Amino acid sequence: MPTIDDVDIKLLKLLKENARTPYSRLAKELGISESAVRKRISKLIKMGIIKKMTIEYDLGNEIKAIILVKSQPPVPVPEISRNIMKIAGVDYVYEVTGEYDIIVVARASGVDMINKFIDEIRSIPGVVSTYTMVVLRTWV
Repeated sequence: MPTIDDVDIKLLKLLKENARTPYSRLAKELGISESAVRKRISKLIKMGIIKKMTIEYDLGNEIKAIILVKSQPPVPVPEISRNIMKIAGVDYVYEVTGEYDIIVVARASGVDMINKFIDEIRSIPGVVSTYTMVVLRTWV
């Protein structure tokens, strides 16, 4: 199985900052050829290290919420997570340790939509309770 090196790590950091950076600029930053950049990105995708190339957007009028979800057996946490991912507006679902089992990051056009997310999540079998926080400011 191929391994990753310091150049791969630097490439991942550059792509995380801006996944749309042209290969020519990445090559210049890394001190390697454009074809080497292509090969490295292809390798990282095949290894499953790069899951997807995506964008982060802000429409300016959206509310972002973090919803903590507590679950209860016999429904497995991954099953609950898959059901949550089906809800429109959900950006991320994380399975975590601690008092809560799942963290959901969602965006909506208003508080009414956030309430709809919460109602939908609470209707999923195995969900015991939720705790919601509305994001006031994001620092990157």
